[in-house]
Amino acid sequence: MKELNIKIEGPKYGAGFGAALAMVISYDTNHSIGWAIIHGLLNWFYVIYFALTR
Repeated sequence: MKELNIKIEGPKYGAGFGAALAMVISYDTNHSIGWAIIHGLLNWFYVIYFALTR
């Protein structure tokens, strides 16, 4: 049997676009660096949540 080599890669350098976008939206809304970091970790989940609730 052949062996399947699957490689999944994320962003190579710095924060991804979703994380950066989530942090900017969060900071603009809450004016809190702490919340911006948390939302940056949640990245696209927070962006989609923000888009659906605003």
